Amino acid sequence: MGKSKVTSLEVARRAGVSQSAVSRVFTSGASVSDKMDKKVRMAADDLGYRPNPIARAMITGKSRIIGLVFSYLDNQFYPLALERIIRALKTHGYHTLVFMAENSTKDVDDVVKELVAYQVEGIVAASVDMTNDLATLCEATGIPVVLFNRGQDDSRLSEVTSDNIAGGRMVANFLVGGGHKRIAHISGWQGSSTGQDRANGFLEGLSKKGVDPVAVEDGAYDQKRAGEITRTLFCGSDYPDAIFVGNDHMAFAVMDVLRFEFGLSVPDDVSVVGYDDVPIASWPAYDLTTIQQPIDQMVSSTVDTIMARIEGEPNPKRILIPGPLILRGSARKPKGFTA
Repeated sequence: MGKSKVTSLEVARRAGVSQSAVSRVFTSGASVSDKMDKKVRMAADDLGYRPNPIARAMITGKSRIIGLVFSYLDNQFYPLALERIIRALKTHGYHTLVFMAENSTKDVDDVVKELVAYQVEGIVAASVDMTNDLATLCEATGIPVVLFNRGQDDSRLSEVTSDNIAGGRMVANFLVGGGHKRIAHISGWQGSSTGQDRANGFLEGLSKKGVDPVAVEDGAYDQKRAGEITRTLFCGSDYPDAIFVGNDHMAFAVMDVLRFEFGLSVPDDVSVVGYDDVPIASWPAYDLTTIQQPIDQMVSSTVDTIMARIEGEPNPKRILIPGPLILRGSARKPKGFTA
């Protein structure tokens, strides 16, 4: 027979206090004296008591849990974001449940429905889309949703992204200013707002300079696919002299193919520019020129937004945060260029 779980009532009796006092001790942010806190925690340790946040949520309607939904962690940007979001939420007294979801309607729907069943107080969804039905479900159950690094055409959802259109436009100005004539773009997934916006900003920037791209291919944020596209683009003699890649994760694969399979110099033969500015981008092996996603500001805005919505702010927010072009050694630098 398994040992029965110790209840808060037993802890209260051992400590000689009320059951509500035990509840306050184990509720983040609740008012309780140091003497009371010490007495209750000693009794809890003696009995082996552990508070049950799910049971408390059923009683109080407050789980102090935020659900985080990520589609993948291969891109080095997302592990950093995940860690910082969790740490920031912890400072507000919230725990997190992290779920991975394939970027498909059914998988995201299933995950979010599971989070609703856990009575989370809010959901942060990173680079996944939500259906209108799912947004309606969250709205009906009073669970606010913030999209991180992904936009969506649903006014009920808050979103926090970098200014991807401006970033793409900045890269176009930079490459044209560097004298490049044959410019290609390996975009992020065109089913995502980030991939679309970066590509649209880039193509708009080229158009304003009177330049047509030699190729625009959907790399789908996948390193293997980005490498395959690079092999196709460089199989002949009339290859691009510059490539804007939709994120750093793909750009690393592009650079490896150019240097180690085609024997080309980056940037002497081909300039490469990425997007994100993950830590590896600054390593000497890549020294990647890239648009920096302002991750600290994005995380701070995301957490502030979800907290405000939980506390009763009725209006969703759409926040665009500009990021700078970080100049390194993977691309030819125009004289006097300013981002």
